[in-house]
Amino acid sequence: MNRFKLFLIAAIVAIAGAMPASAQFKIGPKIGATVSSLKFDRSVFDSDNRAGFTGGLMCEFTVPVVGVGFDLSAMYVRRSTRWMESNNVVSDSRDYFTIPVNLKWKMRLPLVKPFLTTGPEFAFLTSGRSVGEAWRNKKIDYSWNFGAGVEILGHLQLAAAYGIGLNSALQKTGVADNATKVEAKNRVWTLTAAYLF
Repeated sequence: MNRFKLFLIAAIVAIAGAMPASAQFKIGPKIGATVSSLKFDRSVFDSDNRAGFTGGLMCEFTVPVVGVGFDLSAMYVRRSTRWMESNNVVSDSRDYFTIPVNLKWKMRLPLVKPFLTTGPEFAFLTSGRSVGEAWRNKKIDYSWNFGAGVEILGHLQLAAAYGIGLNSALQKTGVADNATKVEAKNRVWTLTAAYLF
C-alpha cells in the first residue's frame, strides 16, 4: 500500500476517533448530475461544458450542538469533456471512482438545515486512458470542492458543489520537449441528492 493510501486511512481514523460519543452518524445513497469542463493552460485550446452523472454511498458525522462534522462518500462518476485542438473536435468520456471528504457546517434549525462544505476529492480513473492518438488520461485526479446545500426533515440532503482540479487530468502523448506539454485541469459542478438514515 502506498503512502497516499496510508495517509488517507490514517486521516479518516483520526477524525472519526476525535468525534465525541454524542456525534450523530448517518449513511445512505447519493445520486446526482455533473457538468464538467477542462481548464487548459494554453489559449489555443477551448473546452465546453458537458453533462455527466454520479451515484454512490455517503456517510456523515455531525456534533449535534455546534453542527460541525464531516461527510465521506464513495461515488461512481462519469465525466464528459469536449475541446477544440487545431480546428479538430476532441471528445472524451471518463469513468472515475471518487472519494470526496468534506468538512461540513450545518445550521441548527428545526426542519430545514442549510449547510456549507469544503474539502478534497480523490478520483481514480476506471475507464480507458487513451483519448484518440494524442492524449492520455491521468490515473488519479485531485481536486478541492466548495459546496452548499440544505437538509430537509433530517434525512434528505440537496447540495451543489464546485470542484477545482489541482493536478492535470490529461497529458499529451508523444511530446519530446517538456516546454510543449499542456496542462488541462478539471472544473466540475455537481448537483446531488442524498437520503441519509
